[in-house]
Amino acid sequence: MTHSDSTLNDRDTSPLAAYDQEAAEALASVREIEVLADGAHAGQTDKIGVPYIEHVRAVAAGLSPFGDELVMAGLLHDVLEDTDWTAERLREAGVPARVIEIVEAVTNQAGMAYAEKIRRITADPQATLVKISDNAHNSRPDRAAQLPADKRERLAAKYRSARAELWPAANRDDIEAIIRIVNPSLLAELDVHH
Repeated sequence: MTHSDSTLNDRDTSPLAAYDQEAAEALASVREIEVLADGAHAGQTDKIGVPYIEHVRAVAAGLSPFGDELVMAGLLHDVLEDTDWTAERLREAGVPARVIEIVEAVTNQAGMAYAEKIRRITADPQATLVKISDNAHNSRPDRAAQLPADKRERLAAKYRSARAELWPAANRDDIEAIIRIVNPSLLAELDVHH
């Protein structure tokens, strides 16, 4: 083997090496989005007093089987609604356009009833998965148990009603993948209703 052959063999020019480089770059992007979400939600707490970023991370974790784009959307799913960030500011920060579209799709709009919002979300398959993960985390029994009984019952009914719209709009295997990660207690409901 000549020196030039050795040099060539030391460099990995396979398609797998290129994929690994792309994957590494994508992971860095998810990390950047997580840092952005962490900063945006800094100081916020959820209904039970837990730092809000924990909810955002749980929603994103449920979306991990579906790739980085949905993980990013999960991390940002409440940023337009609950912070001073705008879609334009997200664009300027370099957030991928499709991620912003998904986030906009799941964001509450003034004057729109929750049921209408859920129907609107189901028009976008990826937004539907984000909302399924959000709903699953909001429905966790350990979280609900920390709420006053009247609020717990009202929210449980709201989330069940949303699942009645969301689940038929998604593939059963996708729903199962999400709830196995985020809220396994919903598996029995999935078996009965889907």
